[in-house]
Amino acid sequence: MDIIDIQERVILIAAATPDVKDAGASLDELALLADTAGASVVGRLIQQREAVHPATYLGKGKLDELAVLIRESSANGVIADDPLSPAQMKNLAERFPDVKIMDRTVLILDIFAAHANTREGALQVELALLRYQMTRLSGYGTAMSRLGGGIGTRGPGETKLETDRRRIRERISSLKQNLKDVERHRAMTRGSRKRSTLPVAALVGYTNAGKSSLLKAITGAEVYTADQLFATLDPLTRTAVLPGGENVLFTDTVGFISKLPHELVEAFRSTLEEARYADVILHVVDSANPDRDKQMAVVYETLDKLGAGQKPVITLFNKCDLPDPDPYHIDRRADRSLNVSALTGAGIPEFLTELSGLLRDRLAYIERLFSFRDAALISRIRKYGQLIEEKYTEDGIFVRAYCPKHVLSGLTETVRPSEDGEAE
Repeated sequence: MDIIDIQERVILIAAATPDVKDAGASLDELALLADTAGASVVGRLIQQREAVHPATYLGKGKLDELAVLIRESSANGVIADDPLSPAQMKNLAERFPDVKIMDRTVLILDIFAAHANTREGALQVELALLRYQMTRLSGYGTAMSRLGGGIGTRGPGETKLETDRRRIRERISSLKQNLKDVERHRAMTRGSRKRSTLPVAALVGYTNAGKSSLLKAITGAEVYTADQLFATLDPLTRTAVLPGGENVLFTDTVGFISKLPHELVEAFRSTLEEARYADVILHVVDSANPDRDKQMAVVYETLDKLGAGQKPVITLFNKCDLPDPDPYHIDRRADRSLNVSALTGAGIPEFLTELSGLLRDRLAYIERLFSFRDAALISRIRKYGQLIEEKYTEDGIFVRAYCPKHVLSGLTETVRPSEDGEAE
């Protein structure tokens, strides 16, 4: 059947178990996700429980309450704040035959499907969607077949209910092979960057913290930005020159979020690992968000899973132009913490100076007199390091600089200027 665009009216539900610190705040975020996906939130329901109901997510009493809320609000969709098991999906679909049953995972997958623009992003999203649907054909597919469109139907050609597991497995196998080809290209790109000796700074952070806006402010790159979750998914790398004259590659990465679906972590691992191969992590935080501490914890948890938890970190508390009752922020896990604004540019010059100093630790300090025939080496220092002084003398070119050690491999001697300013 044809897929049609529908304006979904959804009710958000959550089971507030003892390990859930703030179910209300989590539903607020779920509402933002629903809005990003194009749905209208018409109600919300939270049940305090010792554990999620294994068969129906919520208990019988709350399900009766949900039925009333669906009828009164004319809702055509229900979104759970946690991943639903196949059995929960099936039972809820049977309990509410006229509405689509979804969970946070399928909502995020849908947004990723809508926003992935590159071939790699599209392949990764399709792989994640198929893996998710593979285990939920009996419940998830039934709900989809009734409504025919909307959230959860974007991505891999709106996979039909009658697509059996064998065909899905074949498609997953094909996607994995295509992604291996893409990942080989990405590995080659990383290798090229490493050989160029240019330092790499990876921007990471919670979704909608302003990473893409900062990349635009720092490098002048034309980057799509919007005040919504997961506005950009595809990694983008641009070069900028720091105050000391050294060139740096800035790489944007996909935003993190609480309860990030396992399928997406696996599918986007190669993209997320940009942080693992970076020389420094730029942790972007929405300083105006009251849940910023929780969001920072999610980012560090994800970085630790990726093996990037020991990288040098500069935390940028973005949006400092907005009113803030506590403008003095600090991230105790970071090497530096600064307030910046991608909108006004405030704090960015100071940040670039701090980044220059932090990157200097990976460089060797040299003082050397080069012969005139070695002028090409000085050009390499200028490109890949920080040239402090360059003085022409009768015997050659005297240089003081910070540069990557292997650029001047084997040239370890230093020559210091004499008291009259000439090289000895």
